[in-house]
Amino acid sequence: MDYTITRVMTGADIDEIDSRTRAALSANGFGVLTEIDVQKTMKAKLDVHMPAYRILGACNPKMAHQAIQIEPRVGAMLPCNVIVREVEGGVEVSAIDPVASMQAIGSAELKALAGDVRDQLKKTVEEI
Repeated sequence: MDYTITRVMTGADIDEIDSRTRAALSANGFGVLTEIDVQKTMKAKLDVHMPAYRILGACNPKMAHQAIQIEPRVGAMLPCNVIVREVEGGVEVSAIDPVASMQAIGSAELKALAGDVRDQLKKTVEEI
């Protein structure tokens, strides 16, 4: 099973794709709660150079609230991470597939909600 919803875009740099990703997330009910510039962190902590790589911690508050009501410890798996990274030939956007990440939790209700979140994230990635 794939664990991400992924799309590679050409003809735009990482800053443009980052901006488009944030706009698409917002348009689909997600906010960005956290951001990690992995490239910058690796350079500062390990003096290692790598291509641009950003992790956006995206959250749809309504869906997160529903998930926490179903399973209070699900917060250990939130928010939904979305990466924006430079790859050969373009910029890749990958969002976690919530259905894959929720496999360890045996709740049919939570799996159904994860399917709804996956649909929203898939739509978001397609709109970038």
